[in-house]
Amino acid sequence: MASITDFAAKFKGGVRPNLFKVHITAPGINLVDLNFLVESSSLPGVSVAKIEVPFRGRKLAVPGDRVFEDWTVKILNDTNFQNRAAMEEWLTRISAASANYSQYDRNNIDYYGSASVSQLDRQQDVIRTYRMQVLPTAISAIELGMGSNDEVEMFDVTFGVNTLTIDGQGVDASVGGSGVDISVSGSLSIGPVQVNLGI
Repeated sequence: MASITDFAAKFKGGVRPNLFKVHITAPGINLVDLNFLVESSSLPGVSVAKIEVPFRGRKLAVPGDRVFEDWTVKILNDTNFQNRAAMEEWLTRISAASANYSQYDRNNIDYYGSASVSQLDRQQDVIRTYRMQVLPTAISAIELGMGSNDEVEMFDVTFGVNTLTIDGQGVDASVGGSGVDISVSGSLSIGPVQVNLGI
């Protein structure tokens, strides 16, 4: 019969939902200190649609297409509004506020950004990292009120997700993957030209 000691050996203390870090990059957009200012997020959800095919009074379930759920982060509003302004600029570049106009031409898909969310253990080491290609779709309102004492402002940003990879499972996050993932991000300046990198 299993004992509480056996359970403890298998469970190993579990994983804490408050130990995580988020990183988001967008082309030409300066997002600051998100490792500190993202108050909450989620490990992204995925699903495979079920197609029911009728056959002689019964239904056979066959797999449909994989669907990535929207991903949301809640951000603490810094005193200079830097991250909210950056998110608003990102949306404005995609679709201008005053006209049906985009700064990106039809041959340019630089409006996509990259994001990662990492689960940490109690030693602050990364257990698992999810990497996504994302597109911002909504920035929530910030409610103001005279009675809102002892609070700090926060706002949600919702992203559509195009792709998802998981560190340690190969480039396609499959069981048969190589188990090696490489991620590089940053910028390189060559004279007057600055190149943003994200792999």
